[in-house]
Amino acid sequence: MSPANPHVAQQLRQLIYYHLDCNLLRNALFFAGRLHAYEPRASEAAYLLALCHLRLGQYKAAYDSSKNSGSRGTHLGCSYVFAQACLALEKHSDGITALERSRTLWLPRNNWNKHTESRRQSLPDAAAVYCLQGKLFHANGDPVHAIECYADALKVNSLMWDAFIGLCDLGVNVRVPNIFKMTPAMMSSLEPSAGEETPFGVLEDSPPLNSFANRQMKPDPGTGGDPFSVPTTRINGESRTNISKSALYEKLNGSTSTVTPMGGGLGMGFEGLDTPSAPGGGQVDVRINPGPSVPNDIITVEPPLAPARKAQTLASLGMDFSVDAPPRMKASHSRSRSKVTGDSEDMELANPSIASIISSGITERKRTVSGQVAQSASSSNANGSSVSNDPMAPQRRSVRLFNQIRPHSSKLASSAGSIGAKEGREIKKVKATGTKGRTPHTSTVGRVVSGNRKHGDPMDIDGKEIRANAGNAVAPVQGKPPPVSEKVKEYESLQWILDLFTKLGTGYFSLSHYRCDDAIQAFNSIILSQRETPWVLAKMGRTLHEQSRWNDAEKYFARMKAMAPSTLEDMEVYSTILWHIKNEVDLSFLAHELLDVDRLSPQAWCAVGNSFSLQRDHDQALKCFKRATQLDPKFAYAFALQGHEHVSNEEYDRALSAYRSAIAAENRHYNAWYGLGKVFEKQGKYAMAEQHYRTASSINPTSAVLVTCIGTVLEKMKNQKAALIQYAKAADMEPKATNPRFKKARVLMQLNQPDLALRELEVLKDLAPDEANVHFLLGRAYKHLRQKGLAIKHFTTALNLDPKASQLIKQFMEEMEEVDDDDDGLMAP
Repeated sequence: MSPANPHVAQQLRQLIYYHLDCNLLRNALFFAGRLHAYEPRASEAAYLLALCHLRLGQYKAAYDSSKNSGSRGTHLGCSYVFAQACLALEKHSDGITALERSRTLWLPRNNWNKHTESRRQSLPDAAAVYCLQGKLFHANGDPVHAIECYADALKVNSLMWDAFIGLCDLGVNVRVPNIFKMTPAMMSSLEPSAGEETPFGVLEDSPPLNSFANRQMKPDPGTGGDPFSVPTTRINGESRTNISKSALYEKLNGSTSTVTPMGGGLGMGFEGLDTPSAPGGGQVDVRINPGPSVPNDIITVEPPLAPARKAQTLASLGMDFSVDAPPRMKASHSRSRSKVTGDSEDMELANPSIASIISSGITERKRTVSGQVAQSASSSNANGSSVSNDPMAPQRRSVRLFNQIRPHSSKLASSAGSIGAKEGREIKKVKATGTKGRTPHTSTVGRVVSGNRKHGDPMDIDGKEIRANAGNAVAPVQGKPPPVSEKVKEYESLQWILDLFTKLGTGYFSLSHYRCDDAIQAFNSIILSQRETPWVLAKMGRTLHEQSRWNDAEKYFARMKAMAPSTLEDMEVYSTILWHIKNEVDLSFLAHELLDVDRLSPQAWCAVGNSFSLQRDHDQALKCFKRATQLDPKFAYAFALQGHEHVSNEEYDRALSAYRSAIAAENRHYNAWYGLGKVFEKQGKYAMAEQHYRTASSINPTSAVLVTCIGTVLEKMKNQKAALIQYAKAADMEPKATNPRFKKARVLMQLNQPDLALRELEVLKDLAPDEANVHFLLGRAYKHLRQKGLAIKHFTTALNLDPKASQLIKQFMEEMEEVDDDDDGLMAP
């Protein structure tokens, strides 16, 4: 046989994954068979073949295909598929052994954040294997190791919901907020990887991801914030340069311009470099390179600027408050940024008094494009243009550009003296439009200032900037917050999911421990879009079902059924709720619907059985419940319903067998323990009944019914004081429950405490005004208290409500003067 061509095998594997991703399982199985025939000894081929069988539900075929490599632990994929097939075939020990042998293959794996629309991981990681191990141990009857595996899975991946459900179903007490939190893998995934392009990524010197108050990028300390240097920012461990293109400079000389912030942070995107900002409303200096032949690397790096000075007030500078603000030129319609620069330079020195204050108050000196210190001695001529004292000094560059674009005009010569009320109004308009909505961290490229003036200089009297209305200038983005890093967004979204899972997990944990009030509160705290989902509505209905609030529970299940008509989960509980409220029509309709959805589901046959039970056809109900247990031998709820039907038929031995089967399927099924206690109570085995009732109550400690049952058997065992404690406890748990309060009053009457019994009976009279037993016991209590009129009144009411007990009631009325504490009359158990 010729050696296998690796390219052929690679193409076949690609085809298998393609069909698996498209859910074309039959096609994938066919190609997997071709690959296994082409490479019969390859573990990868066996894994893909077994995976296809597993996806198709062919567990035995998956078991056989993956057994060779999976049982020995030589291939992770084969071991994982083999263990899943073992779980379905109930060969739990084989699956556990296979996963243990492949531990070195899956223990270091972590696939968190490695699955996207275009990327996948075919092999499981440690969290998935731990979760599968927990299921195998749980099914094998080893809860201790199952709990350990579930806990390990949640440590690796806190969003492993199956592992959390497993812990709750095992009755483990967990602190839900400590489970759904950031894992080390999640935190490491939020760190930028090497070479990753993140324009607004988290910088190396930035605060932690959860500190959202400070998201601005800081300048490289090597540049000192010098406007002549190209700032470098370390992103993802690499030095990158922030360079923006200037449409104006490209129009002028075909090159690029450098826009750099002065000593401030840069909290913007690359597309926003046309509007750089400086913290605290600092100025931005725009410098245009001399020509297209000058490369960027020739720009000289200047030493850092002097530290920022304290803001000086006008009074400290000796300014006259009567001096008007420096005149500003009317906005021009030219599209040249050089013109704007020239106009602003002329406007800056139009007022000699202000210019003298500036020259005396500022220690920083202007710099030329080449980085040399410019001549500071300048004066203002009569026309308002700046003239250097040195006659041989070259003409300012901005003036040259201004002269090239626009010829000399008489308006420029008289700009200092001709600005009147009209220009003043124009300036007010510019100020109103230019400053509206401006934030301290936004500025425009159109803003041109002289030298390195900082915010707070005496020139900036009104604290506002001139907004040059140049036609080619980029309009500022007003009120736009700094862009947020993608990693920060990912952190926030992950934190949102963790918070949601914390609420969902708290609700499910409380429900699994039958803390119904806590569960309702947790589910109600979920946002509306997540609360109005079938899963949450079903769990809310189950919670109300545990509280015996049948009508409210039915409303939640009806909403869930309308939202998801084909769902099967928790439908057996819904059918039981309809059985309790005696709704035969809806129960029959539900049974037909579930059979149409899936005739082989145990939930459908439970609904059919409940429908027959409501019609008093217990034999047909038993057949339906047995069919449900045949379809799913681990469906404990069907075994419990089967036991209830046997009790109704007084078939106690068969009932005991059914309840024990339910406990074998689910050890924490308290209804089965309750059923065992009820059977033993009916058989007169009160000690065993008490034991099973207490076991059920330990599983569901919030059930007043179970506590009342314990009190009942204690009362039958002639232990009235212990029974009174249980009845009082049940009455406190369910203040509106009538049964425990009535039994408590009866025991108080037996203990010769009619005054305490009367208090309970007065409450009962309001809760159940039409109950004959309540009025009969009230008559007995008043009889003991020698209140003949009230006693006769309540005896008469009881006689009217229950004429069948007329003989007994008349006997008590005739013997009004006698005290008979031993005879319970109608209250005899």
